[in-house]
Amino acid sequence: MNIEQKLTATVIAALNALYGQEVPEKMVQLQKTKKEFEGHITVVVFPFVKAARKGPEQVGAELGEYLQKEASDVVSAYNVVKGFLNLTVSNSSWIGLLNEISADPEFGFLKATDESPLVMIEYSSPNTNKPLHLGHVRNNLLGASLARIVAANGNKVVKTNIVNDRGIHICKSMYAWKVLGNGETPASSGKKGDHLVGDYYVAFNNLYKKEVDELVAGGMAKEEAEKKAPSLKAAQEMLFKWENGDAEVVELWKTMNGWVYEGFDKTYADLGISFDRTYYESQTYLFGKALVQKGLEAGIFETQEDGSVWCDLTADGLDRKLLLRGDGTSVYMTQDLGTAEQRFAEYSLDEHIYVVGNEQNYHFQVLKLILGKLGFDWADSIYHLSYGMVELPEGKMKSREGTVVDADDLIADMVGTAREMSQELGKLDGVSEQEAAAICEMVGLGALKYFILKVDPKKTMLFDPRESIDFNGNTGPFIQYTHARIRSILRKAEESGVTTAGYDKAELLPEEIELIKALSEYPATVRVAGQQFAPSVIAAYAYDLAKQFNGYYHDHSILKEEREEVRALRLMLASEVARVIRSAMALLGINVPERM
Repeated sequence: MNIEQKLTATVIAALNALYGQEVPEKMVQLQKTKKEFEGHITVVVFPFVKAARKGPEQVGAELGEYLQKEASDVVSAYNVVKGFLNLTVSNSSWIGLLNEISADPEFGFLKATDESPLVMIEYSSPNTNKPLHLGHVRNNLLGASLARIVAANGNKVVKTNIVNDRGIHICKSMYAWKVLGNGETPASSGKKGDHLVGDYYVAFNNLYKKEVDELVAGGMAKEEAEKKAPSLKAAQEMLFKWENGDAEVVELWKTMNGWVYEGFDKTYADLGISFDRTYYESQTYLFGKALVQKGLEAGIFETQEDGSVWCDLTADGLDRKLLLRGDGTSVYMTQDLGTAEQRFAEYSLDEHIYVVGNEQNYHFQVLKLILGKLGFDWADSIYHLSYGMVELPEGKMKSREGTVVDADDLIADMVGTAREMSQELGKLDGVSEQEAAAICEMVGLGALKYFILKVDPKKTMLFDPRESIDFNGNTGPFIQYTHARIRSILRKAEESGVTTAGYDKAELLPEEIELIKALSEYPATVRVAGQQFAPSVIAAYAYDLAKQFNGYYHDHSILKEEREEVRALRLMLASEVARVIRSAMALLGINVPERM
């Protein structure tokens, strides 16, 4: 039971003893005492005035007297300001709280049990016609971090990825490779497979634009030219052949997708991304057809003259949604209906979270609505974590024009910039080249991940690589350096034989109490991040804790402190701050260095 819980229980007992008043726990409001008043925790007295039939100041004084007498181990003093009872928490209580934090190896985390909810989180969902880019990086980092946070809240988690490995997009790359590639492979070109296939997607669009311009120059209307360009017709023919099992086309499709998967795996590994289950659209795109038939039989869907099947959602404030084309082929919605049914049946899910950009808000609104109409009770257990796009100072990225920020290039640039800035600041002095390389990779990736995850997922964000590696601002490197600084202090203490023994005998300074309070807020922070599906909550906490410790360390020496019990206390505080920073950053997928 923490300090707030003890105080809440004692206030409830006091109200019963003093006024015969039974109050629920939620009625007891505890706040941080304002800086201008003495105390640590404030009890709001106003809710109890009516039942007590006394003025707020008298009620506050009587409550304070009771608390100081009956909870003397917690409350050492009190004062009343109008309807607010300001309590000074005893030194021993703060030390006891620090003891509890230190003694809990899984501090902040809840353990999953067999009865814990099972949550599936889908993220990444790349197309196999191009490498991963900056937009995918935000998606993957959000999904992976969310999975850790949801697990830290005591849930069982299944991380999934669905790869969009079929459709006209990959056929465009395949056609361009066939007519322009001259048998080029990742091995012969020295390129990662996903980069090679992406190059041919760009090459296709260049070829297509050229053909359209030629047709328009020959007198054809642009709209007609865009439909009749030979390269597009050829790609469409290739898709038709694939769907009908043409051996040559299927073999090329397998080969080029194989190149892409190898490339994706390398990028995922560099970013620390993993999945428990990967689905492929080529295996799931027919899912949902049986559900469409079920909806037709139930009168939920309707067939048009051309054979297409629709769901009329106008009564729900939306529009009509296509579920099957006139030729019987499925659309994305059909597939998502089917995969949702399959996943809930296969895993007995309690919740399914889709990490997908906000351009798909309408899609997931419709998905939940249709699943509900089909009678699935779990439709309300679907949640769309809608995140904003990542933009650059130059504007939006465009894949088909080859103007995206490639994920692999970005990672390399971040690591290179981390090395450059670390060397300028002397952060790599005295370390081996091997250690320097590891630190630069850790700092570069930490900067990238933190810069992206510190932004509320719902917001569109502007990415500035150099700003993200600043060692003095709200950045990953600042927090990493704080951890490395503390670890250096702890190593020196160990070398000197200085320990934390006897720290519980020290009298705490106000700044030390604030650090203990900040540490104690970590579990609640993890709970809030899980409830809001927001890694940014963890990022803000980690930064605030690092900044608070740096301010404390600036004003108070640790190893040079002559009083043994005070030195031991400060060493204990530093150790616990480092541990919680390490834990919080791990939830973001960020490693912290031992030295820097």
